[in-house]
This record gives sequence, structure tokens and C-alpha cells, in this order.
Amino acid sequence: MSAVRLLLGLVVLAGLLGRPAFAWAEEVYSYQDDDGVLHFSNAPSDARFRKVNRSGGSPMYKKATAQARARPIPAAMTGTKLERFREHVRTAAEKYRLPEKLLLAVMAVESNYDHRALSEKGAMGLMQLMPGTAREMYVDDAWDPGQNIEGGARYLRVLANQYGGDPVQVLAAYNAGPEAVRRAGGAVPNIPETREYVRKVVDLWKAFEAGR
Repeated sequence: MSAVRLLLGLVVLAGLLGRPAFAWAEEVYSYQDDDGVLHFSNAPSDARFRKVNRSGGSPMYKKATAQARARPIPAAMTGTKLERFREHVRTAAEKYRLPEKLLLAVMAVESNYDHRALSEKGAMGLMQLMPGTAREMYVDDAWDPGQNIEGGARYLRVLANQYGGDPVQVLAAYNAGPEAVRRAGGAVPNIPETREYVRKVVDLWKAFEAGR
């Protein structure tokens, strides 16, 4: 991916996320409520908030692992294969304030909308959750499409908050893990698979947003 293309994609997609492309609050705080929902703020108003270490110092970031391997983009997103999961996607996108088309693009590249997909590394289901990540995202059954989509969306929101809404960093971390992004100085790691993964999801997301 060329530097110009990456920059343009970052600016456009950050707009879709509704977050500034390069913004990162001076301090970010988080807490987990009784329902297991993570809350983030740069202006904490609740005594439960604790400062998040930008380098990934929270327990969740330390334990987070790489996600699925990049998969071929499907030729089309029509048919019952996808339609049966649309309501789950819509609900998760609204709950975690993510673009619905982003979730569709991630699902397409991760599993080609196959809720039974299993990678050679053990990533499961539509969003290809690793077992550890599934547990951290409160997914009891990663083979259940609704729970899998919910867990994947929750993890994308965690990453979006960690990286200030930078979509390229979010996608790179979803694929290779936050530690790999940290070692790369916040850039896409020099891993061919991860670079191809980010390119595929970005291109597909833009195509879906454009109605193609």
C-alpha cells in the first residue's frame, strides 16, 4: 500500500468512524461496568474510571492476541449467506457505534460470511475470534453467529478507543495483535499478510459505502 493511498484511506475512513484521523486525547480512562461493558472517556465523571496506558498497558490489551488470517474477498455480498446475519450486524454496529459496512467488510475478509469457519490458528466463526479474545469479549459460544458478531464488534470498539479511531491501526491490530502494532511504532506491521488484510478490508469497506 503506497503512503499516499494509505493516508487518503485513513482520512476517508476516519471520517466514517466519526473520529479525527490523528487525534488522541491527552489521557484516556476506562472502566468495565457490572454488565461487562467497557466505557472510555477523556473526561472521566465516574469514580470507577482508571487511566489507560496508551502503549497497551491495560490487562485486556496485554492479553489480546492476533486475529484471523486474511481470506479472499467474496465476489458479492448478496444471498442468504449474508442476509441471515444482517440483523446481528446492524445491532452490533449500533451498540458499539461502528459503521455497519465496516463490520460487513471485516466479516467478508475474515470468514467470507461462513459462521463455521475455523482458521489454522484456531480463530472461530464469522469474525474469526481467537479463543482468548472471545473470552475477553464475554463470548460464551464463538460458534453462535450473534455472539461472535457481538464479540468482534466489541473488540473493534476497544481497538478504536485505544487507537483514537485510526481505522488503519484498528484493522492492523485486529489482524496482527496490538503488540505487533506497538512494535511497529503504531504503523501497519511489516507483515505481508497484515498489510494485505488491511488493504482488502479498506478497499471492501469503501466499496460497500459507495454502494458497490
